[in-house]
Amino acid sequence: MPSVCFYFEVHQPMRLNRFSVFHIGKNIHPMNYFNQTLNKNIFEKVANKCYLPTNNLLLKLIDQYKGEFKVSFSLTGTFVEYCQQYMPSLIESFQQLFSTGSVDLIEETYFHSLASLYDELDEFEEQVLMHREMIKQLFNYRPMVFRNTEAIYDNRIARKVADMGYKGIITEGTEKILGWKSPNYLYKPINANIKVLLRNYTLSDDIGFRFSAQGWVGFPLTADKYAKWMANTPGDIINLFMDYETFGEHHWPETGIFDFLEHLPEEVFKHENLEFITVSEAVKRYEPVGEIDVPWAISWADEQRDVSTWLGNEMQHACFRELQDIGKKLKEKGDRDLLNIWRKLQTSDHLYYISTKGFEDGAVHQYFSPYDDPYDGFINYMNILQDFKQQLIQ
Repeated sequence: MPSVCFYFEVHQPMRLNRFSVFHIGKNIHPMNYFNQTLNKNIFEKVANKCYLPTNNLLLKLIDQYKGEFKVSFSLTGTFVEYCQQYMPSLIESFQQLFSTGSVDLIEETYFHSLASLYDELDEFEEQVLMHREMIKQLFNYRPMVFRNTEAIYDNRIARKVADMGYKGIITEGTEKILGWKSPNYLYKPINANIKVLLRNYTLSDDIGFRFSAQGWVGFPLTADKYAKWMANTPGDIINLFMDYETFGEHHWPETGIFDFLEHLPEEVFKHENLEFITVSEAVKRYEPVGEIDVPWAISWADEQRDVSTWLGNEMQHACFRELQDIGKKLKEKGDRDLLNIWRKLQTSDHLYYISTKGFEDGAVHQYFSPYDDPYDGFINYMNILQDFKQQLIQ
C-alpha cells in the first residue's frame, strides 16, 4: 500500500539592508549588511501566522491519531538562529513535536546555500556538518536522510552525501530524470549507494501552489477529494514535499488551509491502502526499483526544475563567482566572524531575488523578493559583496 510521506522545509533568509555604491569602503561593519528590523518583523509575522499554529495543529493530530499521523522537517540554521534570538518557544514547540516519535528530522546545509554547486565540495561538507551539530544539540538526533538546498541534486552531490554516511537523499521527481518512470518509488544513483526519495510534484503543488487558486480545475481542494486522489495513485510511496509556510502564510487561514490539514488524516485513514510514514521509515522499508542518472543539477524550483532559478542569468553568475572568490580569500585569512558573514551571504535567496524569469515563475520570485526588481537586487547584493571583498584585504 502506498505510504504518504509529508515533508516540510522550514527556512527564513537573512535579508539585506540597502547598500549603495557610495557605502563601499566606508568601514561599515559586515553585520550591518543585514536588515535586522525587516528580518525580525517578517519572522515574527510568519511565526504567528504559520509556524506556531501549524505546530499546535500537528501536535493535536499526532495525539488524536495515536502517533499514526507522521511528518518530517528540515530546519535551516538561519531559521533556528531567528528562533533563538526572537522566539525560543518556537524551537521548544518543534522539540515537543519531535518527542512524540511521529516527527522525523532531515539534514541539509546550515545556511541553505548553493555550496553544493561550488567547484570544490569542502564548503558544502562543512555546512552540512554544522547543521548536523545543530540538530544533535537541539534534538539529540542524527538524521539519516539528507535534503540539499531546494532539493538540488546531481550524481556528484549524491556521491558526496552517500560518502558522508546518509542512507537517503531527497530530490524532485521530474520527468527530466525519470522519463516514463514513476516518482512513487525509491531509486538509487548510478554512482552511489544511497536511496533517492522523489517528490511527487503534482500532488505536492496541488497543496503548496494551487490550493487557493479559484481558477484551478481542482478547486476547491477538500481533504476527502485529496485522499481519494492519493488512494488511486500507484506506487510504494507518495512524497509530498513543500514549504512549511504553505499553511497560514502562502495560503491564509480564510482559504481553509488549516481545515484541510486538520481533516486530512481522518480522510486518509478511511482508505485501507494508505498510511503515513517518515522519511527515515521510508528509507528503511523500501528498496530501490531502479537507477537514475543525473549528470546535471536539478531542483524543485520553477517550471524548469534545474538551477536556473539561481544561476539563470549573467548577474547571478557574476555574484556566484564573487562568492567563490571571497571564500578562497577568507579560508586563507582564517577569520571566523567574517567566515560566518560570508556564509550568511551564501543563502540561496539572495540569488533567487536576482532571477529575471517571466510569467508564473517570475511572479513567484517577485512575491518573495524585498526588491522592486531583479536589477535592484543585483546592484544591492553586488555592492555588499564588493565592500566585503575590500574589507578582507585591509
